[in-house]
Amino acid sequence: MLAVVPGFLVMLSLILAIGAQNVFVLRQGVRREHVGLVVVICAASDAVLVAAGVAGLGRLVEAVPWLVNGARLAGAVFLLGYAALAARRAVVGGGELTPAGGGAGQATSGATVAVRSRTATVAATAVALTWLNPHVYLDTVFLLGSVATTHGEDRWWFALGAAIGSVAWFTTLGYGARHLSGVLRTPRSWQVLDGLIALVMVVIAVSLLRG
Repeated sequence: MLAVVPGFLVMLSLILAIGAQNVFVLRQGVRREHVGLVVVICAASDAVLVAAGVAGLGRLVEAVPWLVNGARLAGAVFLLGYAALAARRAVVGGGELTPAGGGAGQATSGATVAVRSRTATVAATAVALTWLNPHVYLDTVFLLGSVATTHGEDRWWFALGAAIGSVAWFTTLGYGARHLSGVLRTPRSWQVLDGLIALVMVVIAVSLLRG
C-alpha cells in the first residue's frame, strides 16, 4: 500500500489536466456512445505505458529520440484533422446524439455495418489520441517510470496504483459525463461543445508542433 497509493495519486495529478484524450472521453460520455470501449482502450494503454516505463523503456526511447519526434508530428497532424471535423460540426451541426432507430423497412444488415463502422472509428480515434500523443509518453514512460524506480522492489506496486488511478479517472469521466446530457439538449449547445473541442485540439496540436 505504501507504493500503491503514491502511484494512484501521481497518476491522477498527471491525468487530470485537460487534454485531447480527456476531451474525447468526455464527448463520448456525453453522447453515451461506446463509453466502455473508450475507457478500456485509454486505461489499458496507460497501464501498458506505465509498465514499459517501470521496465526501463524510457532509457531506450531516450537513445532513439526520433521515436518521440515522430509521434509528436503524427499526433499534431491527427489532432488538426480531428479539430477540422469538430469545427465542421460546430458550423453545420450534426454532432448531437440522435435517437437510434428507423422505419420498419430499414435493412438490418445495413444498420449492423454502420454500427460496426462507427465502433471501429471510435476505437481507432481513442488509440490514436493516446499513442500519437508524446505527452502521454512523457507522463507515463518517463515521469512515472522514473518515480517508480524510487520505490525499489515495490516499483511494480507503484505501477499498479498508477493503473488503478487511470481506470478510476477514465471511468468517472466517461460515465459521469452523461449527467451533462441534460445541458446539451439542443443542436446549438452541441455546436458550442464541438467548437470548444476544436479549439482545444488546435491548441494542443500547435504546442506539439512547437515542441
